[in-house]
Order: sequence, then C-alpha cells, then structure tokens
Amino acid sequence: MMELLALLFFSPIIASFPIAIAWGMDPRPDWARKLPVLSVLGLFISLCIAIYILFNVGELSPEAEPIKYTVYWLPEFNINFVFIFDYLSKLMGALTAVIAFLIGVYGLEYMRDDYRLGWYWFFFNLFTASMLLVVYSDNLLMLLIGWEGLGIASWGLIGHWFRDDDELSYVGILKRKVAGLNMFWSPSTGGWRAISTIRVGDMPMFFAIGALFALTGTLNISEIPWAGLEEKIGVVGIVILMIAFLMGPFTKSAQLPFSEWLMTAMTGPTTVSALLHSATMVAAGTYLFMRLSWYIEPWKLHLEGYEYVYILVLFLGLASSLYGALVATSSLERKVLLAASTMSSLGLMFASAAASYWIGKFAILVAFWYLITHAFAKATLFLVAGHLIHETHDRFLGGDTEVAKKLKAAFVATVVATICLSGIPPFTAYWVKSGMDGVMHTLEHEFGYIPLVLLVTISAIYSGFLGKFLSMNFFKGKKVHLHLHGGEIMSSAYLVMVSMLFVILGLYLTAHVEPFREFFQEGLVTSSLTVGLIVIAAYSIGLFKPQIESPVGKFLGDRMYMMFLNDYIVPKFGWAVARVVEYGNRLIDYTCHQAIPQMFEVYSVGIRFIQNGKLERYLQIVIGFVMLIVVVAVAAGWIL
Repeated sequence: MMELLALLFFSPIIASFPIAIAWGMDPRPDWARKLPVLSVLGLFISLCIAIYILFNVGELSPEAEPIKYTVYWLPEFNINFVFIFDYLSKLMGALTAVIAFLIGVYGLEYMRDDYRLGWYWFFFNLFTASMLLVVYSDNLLMLLIGWEGLGIASWGLIGHWFRDDDELSYVGILKRKVAGLNMFWSPSTGGWRAISTIRVGDMPMFFAIGALFALTGTLNISEIPWAGLEEKIGVVGIVILMIAFLMGPFTKSAQLPFSEWLMTAMTGPTTVSALLHSATMVAAGTYLFMRLSWYIEPWKLHLEGYEYVYILVLFLGLASSLYGALVATSSLERKVLLAASTMSSLGLMFASAAASYWIGKFAILVAFWYLITHAFAKATLFLVAGHLIHETHDRFLGGDTEVAKKLKAAFVATVVATICLSGIPPFTAYWVKSGMDGVMHTLEHEFGYIPLVLLVTISAIYSGFLGKFLSMNFFKGKKVHLHLHGGEIMSSAYLVMVSMLFVILGLYLTAHVEPFREFFQEGLVTSSLTVGLIVIAAYSIGLFKPQIESPVGKFLGDRMYMMFLNDYIVPKFGWAVARVVEYGNRLIDYTCHQAIPQMFEVYSVGIRFIQNGKLERYLQIVIGFVMLIVVVAVAAGWIL
C-alpha cells in the first residue's frame, strides 16, 4: 500500500520535472515541447491508482467502516501521516484524478505554444497532487500541507501569464474605471489577489487546528471527540473555534465576502480554471466541510454551539449562492460567468451539507453528489469556453449559428452540459437537486419557507444564465471571426468529460442503493416536478432572450461593486491599522531608545554630582539633611 500511495502523490510531481528542468535550463527549446506528455503520464498513473482504491480498498457504501493507513512520523505526539479510505475520499479521489487527467490531455494542445511550459506543468501537477493529499488525509496537519500546496500552485497558475501583455488574459474591460477604481485585472494581480485572500482564511484555520490538538491530543478528523469539545470550552468556545477553522474553507470556496479572488482568477489559463472550479481548490473547501460533518455527526449531538455554526453556514451558503447566480446572470465574459456560477453552486453545497444538523447524513450525500455532477459539467463548460476563446480570440460572450456549425463538438458539449447541470428533468442534476429540494423542504419546521424559496429562486436564475451561455455563444451572440486551427485533442477531452454526466445519470436512475434510491423518489414528488418546470421556463427565457440591458443588469454585471470592498475599503482599513501600528512602533522606539536612556543619563549625572569622591560634598549632604529634619520638626511642632 505504501508504494501505491507514494506513486499516487509523487508520480504527477516527478513526471513534471523533465519539462520544468528543460525549460529552466533553456527556455523554448523545440525538443522540450514534447515533454508535457510525461506530465500527463504522471497524471494517468495517479488516475489508475485512484480507480484501484475506489473499487478495491474497503466497501463503497455510505455506511461502510473507513479503512485507514498510518505512516508514523511523530508518534510520541500522535502526529502521523494518516490516510483514510471512506465513501467520500474514495469517490472524491477518483473524481479529482479523472478530471485532472482529461484536462491534462486537453492542455497538451491548448498550451502547446505557451512561453512558460515548464512553469505551467510543474504547478499544474503540483495542484493535482496537493488536492489528492487533501482528499485522502485524515490527519489535519497532513491535510494542511496539501492545503498550502493548493494555495501556492493556484498563485503560480492564476498568474501564469505574468507579463500582463495579452488582453485575452485579463478580466474586465481594459482602461474602464468606476469612481476612480480600475475595473480590469491583469494576471499578476489575479495571482496576488488569490493568494492574499486565501491567507486571510488560512491563518485562523491554522490556529484552530493548533487549538484542536491542544484540547483533544489528536489531529485525526475521524478520532477527534467532537461531542466532548463543547463540555471543555463551552458554547462560545465551540462557535469561535469552528468559525476560525471554517475561515479556511470559506475563503478557499469563495463564499461571501471572499468572492472577488475567484472572479479575477480567470486571468489564468482556461485549463487551470477548469481544474480549479471542478475538482481542486474551491472544491476543497466544500469537501472539507462535508468531511468534518461526516465525522462530527451533528444530527446526533444536537449541541447549542454546533447549531449556531451550522445555521451560519446554511444561510451564508444560500446568500453566497444567490449572489453568485445574480452576478452570473449579467456577466458578459465567458469565464467570469462560469466562475460566478461556480460560486453559486458551492454555496448550495455548503447549505445542503449544513442542513445535515437537522436532516442527517443524507444532506451531506446530496451536497457531495451535487459536487460530483457539477464538477463534470463545469469542467466541460470551461474547456468549451477555452476552445471558443482559442478559436475566436475573444474572451467575451459571442457567436452565432455559424459557430455552432463549425464547432459542432463544442456546441453539442455545451447543450448537454447546460441541460444536465441546470436541473431540467429528467437529466442528471435534476435528480440530485430534487434531493436538495427535499432537504430544504424538511427545514420548514426550523426556518419556515426561507431556505426552500431561496433554493427555488437560485435554481431558476441558475438555469436562466446557463441558457444565456448557450445562446450567446452559439445562437444570438455578436458575429465573431473564427480562426480555426486544430482543436481535435481539445474536443475529444471535453466530449469524454461531458459523457460522464450520462454515466452519473445512469447511476441515479438504475442503481437501487442509497442515496440514488432516495434521489429518484424525490424526483417523482410533485413539488420537485414543479421546480423542474420552473427551471425549464427560466432556461428557455435565457435561451431566447439572453440579454436585457438595464441599470440593474449593469450593477449585477459589475458584481455589485464587491471589488470596492477588496480594492478600496479593506485597503483603507488596512492602511489605518498600519498607521496605528506605525505610531505604536514610533512610541516604543522613542521610549526604548531615547526616553529611557535619557532618563538614565539624567540619573547618572545626578549620582555623579553627589558621589564626586570629596569628603566636603558628603558633609554638606549630611548637614543639609539634618537641617531639613530640624526644619520639618519645628514646622510640625515637635520642637518648641
């Protein structure tokens, strides 16, 4: 097993060394452009091992006992490399490996003429390996290593085109300003914003992990006595600890108000966007929350502190989902629209998983299978978007029936992916979203109809902008000039990717095991069918009337000016804090280096004045002191 795990994590990284070294020694050698095949081979090895683990290590059932494998590191402190193979990790590992491999194949053609192939393939494979480490880790310290690997790789890939010399790599309209603030972002800015935003969440998460170790003596998620924690630190302690920990997943998964980095991360290559939005990075945050909930089992605890935390996650997820859906509705850039829709989907995953406090494990399974369905559909749409940008040299939505005729594979993949993702019955996402409808409907006793109404509203908006994406790229978009050159490998990759949605649909309809059986039953309920009809109507509106110009639409398209929070308010607050700290530093500097030394100097002068070594000075002091006592005594009436 140790050999398999070593191959699983290290083969992608080692396989990227030849191209990284070759490019580092001599940029742009023609012979080195053939080496990315080795990087993809490393991804393929990881895929084979992940598939082997899926079907051969333990039972694949939500109720099966997890299998663990421990590599001892610091046993005296109970800190070891602990790998866990349970229902979530085995499926998530296979998902990550499949999607990374297919995107890697796509990248062979998409990145063929790039000027930094060594940099790209090293960080791409590091991205995949880091996510696999996060997925299979039971130990939080080991998970943190993979977590930070994701962060550094995302910085390297989002800012890949660091020269900022190609308009196609920007986000926003060049030279546009609102209230003095630039409304366009370069690759170098996108990379910096991603890593700096994520750091805001990683630091409290790191301290929370330290606190968990100090309180429980273990960092293994499956072994932490979650129920006993509240007895030790109380309700307030649990709320603070859990929120500090969840700051990592919130920032990683771009939940409000940490969403801007995800939009500006579209400055990276499209292959990176596809991987980041489907199986790594942003998926890591929601996956980690599901893993925690899987082992916390809050539906069994019913403790006040956990309840407050799960209420927060539920409504934060729904609010983030609604925000992302509204922004996507009015976005005019292909990748930014898809990025906003990812944020919306992640919010639904958080909300559904948080509902497990009241519903039980089924709510986590709904969130998890929505993650899997969304991953294949979103990866397909990103790869199609990359192909369209490649052929049209335009990152904005645009294209008519001529594009559909000449890029048939892209057109077919977009039709299938948008229909399967929007929740149109009886296609793939309809069944898992029906399960989500059932989850939110069950929350009626706790929160009234608010969660259900929000979910239906979000579902309608979501399907509407997916219809818009299809229409604006292949039917009713502006006329574009196509630069057709190749694209066969790219087309093959996203056609295989989108076909996975039919495999999942087959599971939903034919596998009579949990949770598919319950998804199927929920899909036949009248309320779910009604939501399905609403989704069809919204998708049709998006298809036939994709764009309505209005001030509200412009406001939404500008992401409700959330960038001012990132680029103006937070920096101003940061500068104010920095100014206070600067004055504090000056005060300390003056006190330590001037005031105190001067005080000692005055004291020293005084001492030297008294102790000059002359008997006459000492007699003067004694006489003066005696005279002072006499004067005081006479004044007090002690001497008549």
